[in-house]
Amino acid sequence: MSASPELASRPAPDWIEEIHGVDREDTAVRYSSRGRVLIVGPKTDGMAAAIRLQRAGLDCVVLVPATAVGGRAERHDGIPILRTAALSLDGYLGNFRVTPANSADTGERGRSDGEHEAPFDLVLDLGHTPLLSAEVPPPGYYAAGNAPERLESALAELPALVGEFEKPGYFVYDPSICAHGARGLTGCTRCIDACPTLAIRSIGERIEVDPHLCQGGGACAAACPSGAIRYDVPPPSTLLDALKDRLKVQRCVSSTPPTILFYGRESNPDLLNEGVALPETLVPVALEEIGASGLETWLCALAFGAGGVALLITPDTPRSVRRTLAGEVRTGQRILAALGYPPAALRTLDLPISGIDDLPLQYTDAGIAAPPASFQTFDEKRTNLFLALDHLYRHAPRPSERVALEAGAPFGSVEIDAGACTLCMSCVAVCPSRALSDGGDAPRLEFFEANCVQCGLCVTACPERVLTLEPRLTFEPALRRRARLLKEEEPIRCVTCGKPFATASTVRAVTEKLAGHWMFQDAAARRRLEMCQDCRVRDLFAGGTGGEHAVARSGRQS
Repeated sequence: MSASPELASRPAPDWIEEIHGVDREDTAVRYSSRGRVLIVGPKTDGMAAAIRLQRAGLDCVVLVPATAVGGRAERHDGIPILRTAALSLDGYLGNFRVTPANSADTGERGRSDGEHEAPFDLVLDLGHTPLLSAEVPPPGYYAAGNAPERLESALAELPALVGEFEKPGYFVYDPSICAHGARGLTGCTRCIDACPTLAIRSIGERIEVDPHLCQGGGACAAACPSGAIRYDVPPPSTLLDALKDRLKVQRCVSSTPPTILFYGRESNPDLLNEGVALPETLVPVALEEIGASGLETWLCALAFGAGGVALLITPDTPRSVRRTLAGEVRTGQRILAALGYPPAALRTLDLPISGIDDLPLQYTDAGIAAPPASFQTFDEKRTNLFLALDHLYRHAPRPSERVALEAGAPFGSVEIDAGACTLCMSCVAVCPSRALSDGGDAPRLEFFEANCVQCGLCVTACPERVLTLEPRLTFEPALRRRARLLKEEEPIRCVTCGKPFATASTVRAVTEKLAGHWMFQDAAARRRLEMCQDCRVRDLFAGGTGGEHAVARSGRQS
């Protein structure tokens, strides 16, 4: 990347290239295309496009959706024409599969020569309603509809998509800290909701990312509360260390803390080469995509000495990415305001359609003025985030003890109706981040706010419905990390052997629920509910005189 003359003396382009020079050969995702094109749409339009693409060396099949299917497959100018009443499509470059509503609809489709069989390498969709609904469609899929400019663009690009291709494996997924689900219950779905390519799906208690559909939008990593899915081009520590070094250099040039301008180089590859006179205190930082940074990145930049952070949003930024970043920015602004910093130190900038020349870059920053931090960075989202938060809190002008946040924020508390809790520990069993903990041998429920990612699994798992989430952030590190007692009870002892085995509230709740059950209508059966598991089994096989056993044992002890 070469700088414009106005920027030639500034070191930003060098380090931007450096952090993107990481060798990701081991995680590359590969595609193979032979040039078999499926064209879906009206017969006349489909044939016109097929003839042009065939002249460019592509092998085309035209598929005509029809309300009523009649006749067998046709062939015109050597191009097969198939018909189907309805169809679905899925896949990606080199592996698109079309499924008709009825396989018999396609006539010759099942011929032994395989001429009409899937998979297809490329798809040109000429229908008014696209077959694929993802905001960012998979590589190799072109939805031209009835827009002539999109059709011409597709016809120009399709012939180049023949051969072997590869892209980075943008993400790393750690299922051990994923808060998506547990024990058949669903918790966090933030990454699924944020993905503009529909590459992420639920597979029970975990998620699965199709690497061929993923195109590196990055919003999944920005939205993930635990860091289970992270953007890896470059790895977080590489980006943050480069930011720290860049800000050190900037302090030697200017005493004014700079504003970091993050932008996606895929959609804005020439930002540094357009001859735009950027303010001296504005440092542009290229990311693969604008969604590839999140709250932990922005707060670390501020902790390392940036006066502000701005995100450049373009007309091409998908809605889901915009929505995710907007929520993260609002969370960041609330945090900054609660610490006494100007919320505008973190902001988004919308790139005008007219271009970067009309971007309002000449603003006066009332930014952060904290001394720069020097902490080590890691490839762990919450570790980096809390390191930055702790630094900003220590140097905050007017720090609050805590701040209330919007629902969906990755921090918060779990509140409890202690009187109705039976200490069944269902919440502890499903908590993916160990924010909830039992007391070992003692009937006690504890909460660690620093660990809570607000996934909601505990609320869903609670049979008594006594738990609620409170999105908030406690700034004081000692308070955030300290165990908070939610409920504690004395254990109840077995009426037969005297061993502690449950809590009084648990036994009371079970007794109330079973009061009308036919198996618990006599005193002996009800008495077993006050016994430990071993004594309950022995009493059952001994004939069910639980009270007599207790009296006899009491007499022997005396």
